[in-house]
Amino acid sequence: MPLAESLRIIGRGSSNWLANRPIVVSFEVTDACTCWCKHCDHGGPRDESRNLKPADFRRYMEALRPCVVQVSGGEPLMRDDVVEIVRGIKNGSTLPYTILVSNWSLMTQEKYLALRAAGIDQFSVSLDFPDQRHDDFRVYPGLYSHLEDLIPRLAKLGHDDIVLNSCITTENLGEIEAIADKAREWGVNLCYSAYSARRTGCRDYFPGSPQQLAEIGARLLRVEQRRDSTNWILNSPSTLQATRQYFANNGTPGCKAGLRFLVVTADGALQPCSMQFQRYRLEERQRMIAEFTATNSCDECYVSIRSYLDKSFPKLLWENVSGFLSIK
Repeated sequence: MPLAESLRIIGRGSSNWLANRPIVVSFEVTDACTCWCKHCDHGGPRDESRNLKPADFRRYMEALRPCVVQVSGGEPLMRDDVVEIVRGIKNGSTLPYTILVSNWSLMTQEKYLALRAAGIDQFSVSLDFPDQRHDDFRVYPGLYSHLEDLIPRLAKLGHDDIVLNSCITTENLGEIEAIADKAREWGVNLCYSAYSARRTGCRDYFPGSPQQLAEIGARLLRVEQRRDSTNWILNSPSTLQATRQYFANNGTPGCKAGLRFLVVTADGALQPCSMQFQRYRLEERQRMIAEFTATNSCDECYVSIRSYLDKSFPKLLWENVSGFLSIK
């Protein structure tokens, strides 16, 4: 990012940290999804009659003033008005830094360019396997072939705004390096995240045996050794180490959900995170902090947002501004 825009994000983030406003807000703009992923609690069609309209998002933005926004779901591209939603969030400004989290089953070059023009800064694309096994895990035939065609083609446009997101599970831990190789082959970046059994209640996908933990450690170390100056692997070394510890300890305490980050549901309620279903009105954010964040003992996830916002503020600035935002 240009230095001036990076400094604006630093300023907004610093202000929010001191004022106990959220750094990151995730707008789950729909509960419906095109896929039925094995590690997710969403899937298929849902009632969308109560979804927020594009104009509604301004009220949340004015109250919360996040420096980073995720537009997610479900599958956000199922919303025909997703471009208008992004415009409502950005409101003609470069802030907040805005990420579209999607499985890309419905993405086209035209949608990609329209979303870029509306204000999407980063496209986060889920990838569980570097081949057609991705289709089986997401229960969506042909998805991998679609990604294999579209992602390299869009990467060649030169915007450097596509990031693969790979959630480490028992099913794909043997593919950690192969997924990194695929990201490099396609000309995009990569971010690893960690499976949480809290979402589905199924622990089958949680790597916890000594053999699995040793394999994760060895494979992430090999990925680390191949890191280069292009930010090809977006996770910082400290985040990858904390991810290994999360699996080894069967959890990570100290979550600041509801304070440092929160979710706005498709129908407009505030939730501390996507896996904690206490609902609050927008005007009740301080009550959510007092009731949930102050007493939160959940240690059952280490998703990407949390992995950044668990850090101290100086460390967050150093790693995620100089590194993740790639100031130039």
